[in-house]
Amino acid sequence: MEKKKKYIGHFISFIKLLIPSLVLLFIIRGFILIPVPIDGSSMEKNLSQGDMILMEKYTSIKRFDVIVFQLPDGEIYVKRVIGLPGDSIRYEDDQLYVNGEKTAEPFLKNNKSKQYDTNPYTTNFELSDLINQDILEEDSYFVLGDNRRMSKDSRSFGAVESKYIIGKAVFVYYPLKHIKFIN
Repeated sequence: MEKKKKYIGHFISFIKLLIPSLVLLFIIRGFILIPVPIDGSSMEKNLSQGDMILMEKYTSIKRFDVIVFQLPDGEIYVKRVIGLPGDSIRYEDDQLYVNGEKTAEPFLKNNKSKQYDTNPYTTNFELSDLINQDILEEDSYFVLGDNRRMSKDSRSFGAVESKYIIGKAVFVYYPLKHIKFIN
């Protein structure tokens, strides 16, 4: 009888820990860190088809952050922020210019080193050619995939309004060989 009471006491203690843990897990998974699958090759070599990432909703978006957004057509995209509200963006001879200044893109190093032809990795463009504006509007972001030759991004669908941004990608958790923080 004493042994049975001991087991019941352990079981009740376990339940007292389990319920708050599950509630906390539900809150974190549902509202803070949300899993998102990578579908497609537009972010290759940094994110791969089939990777599972964690996205968080509550930090501000900065240049070169990887964001998750859903356009009005219902498609969910994962792309890198190149232009912030108020920026002018252009590419010339495979070089990014933000507000007229050369801007390095170190996250493209692996992608560019694998290219053996003479074509530019990112084709020339000016923001005004793509969205008929010289600078991005107050709530608009210009996004590109890291795999520039194979990405459907702001060059085809225009700037992304902040109301369509779901969150910022922060961590790859699956497959295990790809585990890393997303910078």
